[in-house]
Amino acid sequence: MLRMTLFAALRNQPFLCSSSLQTLAQWLGTTLVSLLLLGCSMSHQSGKVSLTEGMDESAGPVPAYIISTPSATYYLEKHGGGLSSMLDKDGVDWIGFNNIKGSGHKGEYRGFPNAIHKQDGSYFHAMNAGTDKANGEVLIEHQNHVRIAFTSANGKWVGQWDFYPTHCDFTMTTVSPGYHYWVQYEGVPGGTMDDTDFWFNSATDIRHPINDSHKGDLPSPEWYAFGDESSPRMIFLLNHDDDTHPDNYVSRPHMTVLGFGRQEKNKFLNTPKTFSIGFIESVEYEKVSKDVATILN
Repeated sequence: MLRMTLFAALRNQPFLCSSSLQTLAQWLGTTLVSLLLLGCSMSHQSGKVSLTEGMDESAGPVPAYIISTPSATYYLEKHGGGLSSMLDKDGVDWIGFNNIKGSGHKGEYRGFPNAIHKQDGSYFHAMNAGTDKANGEVLIEHQNHVRIAFTSANGKWVGQWDFYPTHCDFTMTTVSPGYHYWVQYEGVPGGTMDDTDFWFNSATDIRHPINDSHKGDLPSPEWYAFGDESSPRMIFLLNHDDDTHPDNYVSRPHMTVLGFGRQEKNKFLNTPKTFSIGFIESVEYEKVSKDVATILN
């Protein structure tokens, strides 16, 4: 009974996931210690989400919350409330923001979710010359979940970030009455925008060249995935709601322009919604589609 009680109490303690467990062997027995080590190994494989604060050097530099997970490293710019960089396991940045004024598609326009543009302010974009300030607050900091909320300087918009081992959610929790937004991925698949890039989505399992456009509302579940021929993975974007709004994609010479709730310069979203972004370690449609769908379950 004592051994079972100790096992229940200690199995999830991270400070025991080391050689210090071996010192328990003489008293607890090698079988129990083996079980503890197995539990530690499984916990390690499930991944950990860690939060630090620092600078995104490639983006300016700009100050950022840095969220490290087994699948990605996210740089959440602290003054604008949007992602400035998103690195895969190989250290490749699939966003590529920089704050150089006038860089346009080559830097200052890039990011995620780039949600509010001239709609009672311009918010939730990594800070550039056209972004208004938002204030961030860390609400949850657990081993498998970090939550950071940003409130616009005018107090009318609130965007919530939830980081998990496998992906990140962005939720527009408060919408300024009478205004609209969109949620965009403006980035660089595989680190650069070139003719080796491709995409597919919930409407088509065909690999489309990156310069192919898409217009219209996506079928449920609404998602896009972008890849590069030299990469073993894809970046995905997911709308948690099946709505009737356009989800258009067009390419620019130096970045993607995917907009959930966007048609040309028109914005259609005006209620709270959740969107996900992350990497999937496959470039096969069936695997990507299956993994994206699991996020909703």
